Amino acid sequence: MNDPSRADQPTAAEPSSGIWGKATRDVDELRLLEGPGPRVAELGRLVRISLELLRGFRALHFVGPCVTVFGSAHSPRGEAHYENARVLGGMLARAGFTVMTGGGPGIMEAANRGAKEAGGRSVGCNIMLPLEQKPNTYLDRWITFRYFFVRKVMLAKYSYAFVAFPGGFGTLDEIFEIATLVQTGKIRDFPLVLMGVSYWMPLMEFLRSRALAAGAIESRDLDRLLLTDSPEQAMERILGGVHRQVVAASRANSTRLPAVS
Repeated sequence: MNDPSRADQPTAAEPSSGIWGKATRDVDELRLLEGPGPRVAELGRLVRISLELLRGFRALHFVGPCVTVFGSAHSPRGEAHYENARVLGGMLARAGFTVMTGGGPGIMEAANRGAKEAGGRSVGCNIMLPLEQKPNTYLDRWITFRYFFVRKVMLAKYSYAFVAFPGGFGTLDEIFEIATLVQTGKIRDFPLVLMGVSYWMPLMEFLRSRALAAGAIESRDLDRLLLTDSPEQAMERILGGVHRQVVAASRANSTRLPAVS
């Protein structure tokens, strides 16, 4: 298991306020998107980003076929979405998947917990925040990232399906980026599941009445998103979609993706 106290882990920034995750005092993060800087400083930043990507690739290379679960860090234990994520995590583990999350509390903890309780593998891609997000206690392996965009690469790179439980800007960012990658053919047509009908339905209605009506997306883009409250239905979509992609990749490349039991 990775030790977050190891020297290769980023050092947490000092909290800038009493509000969780609202700001940063990390100078490098503040300057990243400020525009061109001194060339030596830009080169140093590029090296740090490259090393963070390399750390992620090394740490996660052998995690096996994953399913990534997104969702709010603020969902309490015992709440319906937390318990559904826990159930789904167990089902995924028993099907042979490694459950990957952002490594934090709430929905992330629930999915990792379900996988761990089912005897499966559970990994997390944690993020360094002003008030540090600590890895949850149900992880077999985790790695902490400084840059959100590097973390998102890792959450996408190793997974064969993606599930989004109710969440905020981060969850919306993550699932829409995956949908965009599938839509544009940057990754395969992996299953995308939205868990929580009452939470996601207004968003789906907006996409139909606005984005689809305006021609900004196609109906097949919406068809890729399964909206459900049922872990069983989510698993059915995931297993069917993964099987389809394994067969397609095997035929196209004459090689098989890692087997899923």
